[in-house]
Amino acid sequence: MGLGERLVEKGAINAAQLEQALQESRKTGLPIKQILLRLKLVNEETIGQLQAEELGVPFVDLSDYIIDQETLKLIPETVARKHMLIPLFKIGNSVTVAMANPADVVAIDEARLRTRHEIETVVATSQAIEKAIHQYYGVTQSVEDIVKSIDLGVKVNLEEADAQTLSRVAEEAPIIRLVNLLLTQAVREGASDIHIEPEENVLMIRLRVDGTLHAIEPPPKRLQSAIISRIKVISGMDIGERRKPQDGRIKIRIEGKEIDIRVSTFPTMYGENVVLRLLEQERILLGLDRLGFTPEILTQYQRLMTHPNGIILVTGPTGSGKTTTLYNTLNALDRETKNILTIEDPVEYHLNGIRQSQINLKAGLTFASGLRSLLRQDPDIIMVGEIRDTETAEVAIQAALTGHLVLSTLHTNSATGTLTRLLDMGIEPFLISSSVIGILAQRLVRRICEKCKEPFQPPADLLERLKIPVAQESRFFHGKGCRQCRSCGYSGRVAIFELLILEEQIRGQLMNRESAQKIQTLAQQAGMRTLREDGLRKAASGITTLEEVLNVTQET
Repeated sequence: MGLGERLVEKGAINAAQLEQALQESRKTGLPIKQILLRLKLVNEETIGQLQAEELGVPFVDLSDYIIDQETLKLIPETVARKHMLIPLFKIGNSVTVAMANPADVVAIDEARLRTRHEIETVVATSQAIEKAIHQYYGVTQSVEDIVKSIDLGVKVNLEEADAQTLSRVAEEAPIIRLVNLLLTQAVREGASDIHIEPEENVLMIRLRVDGTLHAIEPPPKRLQSAIISRIKVISGMDIGERRKPQDGRIKIRIEGKEIDIRVSTFPTMYGENVVLRLLEQERILLGLDRLGFTPEILTQYQRLMTHPNGIILVTGPTGSGKTTTLYNTLNALDRETKNILTIEDPVEYHLNGIRQSQINLKAGLTFASGLRSLLRQDPDIIMVGEIRDTETAEVAIQAALTGHLVLSTLHTNSATGTLTRLLDMGIEPFLISSSVIGILAQRLVRRICEKCKEPFQPPADLLERLKIPVAQESRFFHGKGCRQCRSCGYSGRVAIFELLILEEQIRGQLMNRESAQKIQTLAQQAGMRTLREDGLRKAASGITTLEEVLNVTQET
């Protein structure tokens, strides 16, 4: 019985789908497995589990394994890639190897010859094996080899080298490979930022993943100037200037992904500190429905987006996902019948069908002056990157009052606190109440890792602090920690929201200059859910943890 018939027998596909795949296989000459995967009739995991069942060997999820370097040394990377396999662990005279095709006797024989051990096979998908090969072989061994080649090739003291020498070293293959590996590792780990931090005796490198920094194995301190010089070269900075802060930008393709990198340098006691912000188009344009909105809040927010005029403000501290929300909002708007323009600092992502511009302080193009100019471009919708001062706020309000929908951000801790901030900027209450139609406050909380998620009973004092009934304890979860999440229990982030819609009662309170607390109380009575309440609902749904919600919302 062939693979297709076995899949039909198991109910994974039906007879018509099998016939379609067989016809395609006969036409192209490709194996039936490849056709089934190409047509997306089954996935690799289904086929792998079927193979494992027939051969009587386990099917494994490689994300549950941590492979040590001694085990990896048993089989060279070239052999692992050639036969799509990876060693997992060694017990006595036996090595357990994960394979995409455990029936490949040639691969097993070569693994036996290389390791000089008996081979026990388990099944894993080729995608999982390829990812593990990248993770375990790709970075660790290559960095060691690169450093050795640099030591052999560089005969000068890089810390005392002049700009010309550093420029030459930065263009040499070993340094290029070393910086490329650093960028690749950051992309594979899903990092949003890379921090290169010179200390007295070490060059610290930390990656920010899911909002938290963690250190990675640093390169030798002696390569500090060469690494930083390479980054400055590819980001268009002045390699000879080390005393002043600089900004640059890199566009690069890593593992098939277009990555836009913003680079910032800053002089410190032990050399230039470098921070690289990684911007990946696929990670930001997810769609509003995938940002963390509950159906109720999403419906209300989408209703605001249909207003012909008014101001919608997205608020929160730096790093709370405001830009992501605004870009997904713009992406969801009708760009065929609307003229949408933006003024940003900087333009982080390019959106088709939208005219985007960037402020230029040296040329006198500020948010306020740029916004005035945009109003002469016959816009329907305008996005202002940030309202930083009274002048920008006043121009935005005038734009809203003259028939434009304006989207912007403001740094405040809550939706109602935004009203106080605008008042403090000197904006009259009647202008705020007649122009602002909605304020969306947000934060980012870490998601529980799905690989190690398990039920969890929160401490009694935490439940008491959050005023949660004890009867709800069994609904909560946490991550116990695994290789997939670097043992932290979290993987990825999701937003929590607080949406204030300026209804008549709220406008009346604003006109009377009532306090933010009183306006918040009124809004909650009208049905507004606070950031913490939205976070607690996500915790109760098993998306995040109570500790994470408490930590993120403690200031609100």
